[in-house]
Amino acid sequence: MGSYGKLLPVLSASARLLRLLSLLSSRPSWTCAELAERMEVTDRTVRRDVARLRDLGYSVDSEAGPWGGYRLRAGSRVPPLILDDEEALAVAVGLSEAALGGDQAALSAMLKLRQVLPRRIADRLGELDDAFVRLPGAEKPQVSPGLLLELATACRRGERARLSYTDGGGRSTVRDVDPYRLVHTGRRWYVVARDVARGQWRTFRADRVDRLQPTGHPADLTDPPDPAQLVSRNIANGPYPLTATIRVPLPLREALRLVPATVGTHRPDDDPDGSDATVIDIGGPDPDGLARYLLGLGTPLRVLAPEAVRDALTRRIRQLLHDNAGLPAT
Repeated sequence: MGSYGKLLPVLSASARLLRLLSLLSSRPSWTCAELAERMEVTDRTVRRDVARLRDLGYSVDSEAGPWGGYRLRAGSRVPPLILDDEEALAVAVGLSEAALGGDQAALSAMLKLRQVLPRRIADRLGELDDAFVRLPGAEKPQVSPGLLLELATACRRGERARLSYTDGGGRSTVRDVDPYRLVHTGRRWYVVARDVARGQWRTFRADRVDRLQPTGHPADLTDPPDPAQLVSRNIANGPYPLTATIRVPLPLREALRLVPATVGTHRPDDDPDGSDATVIDIGGPDPDGLARYLLGLGTPLRVLAPEAVRDALTRRIRQLLHDNAGLPAT
């Protein structure tokens, strides 16, 4: 008997286990005789296959007697799941929507599921992606589940890719990048990647990625940055022409509640007096705009730099004192 002939009994037994599992999942309980009739095997084969399912981690309860039978229940660990086409499609759609909302676990699960989906289901899922229309809300990016999956796959594969990208000014560029991580900020997805031509680690908004094409070359991921810190720093200071450095008399955790990580870049103060304070870099459009924001924080602070922001803040405080001078106390 050739190797193919030797495999036939193994394949037959595996297919029978899948069939048995599907039957047990379809209704609360089955008698041994009912299962044997459906599967066209003996009662002894049913009992043996139930034992194999238990060995694989499926919790199959049995009751003795002529009216007893088998019942599938939830187990203590996650064994392989058997889904029909409609169930697999429904799970994939649900995971896609959750991943677009920023659920990292859903994105990871979607990546694993799409890698094993049969072509007929993957094609239907792609048709659904194209058919969905999402109303853009405030600060809601339009990223398709398919593109998000491509970006996640590129980060996991460790392969250089050619990125077609449209920046904030509407300029389209094509560059080679080494994808590293996907980061979600609560509003948007960002790709952390090394720009090959510039030799720099950069962040790219996922909703501005037009196309991602693998090149077949390995990615150079030497000395990667902390992805979350890089995205936070670039969001806080990236598009602004001016950055102010301030010191607040608050520990780092409280300072982060006052000024979110997407607004400023934080670090503990190294002042020799040992006080518990935090230094924050905050980007803004101009000195007066930064002064308005700092005044609205409603907490004691010191502007370390630049002088233009310090002067703008002082002018606003003086104007407030002048406008309220001589008013009766309430």
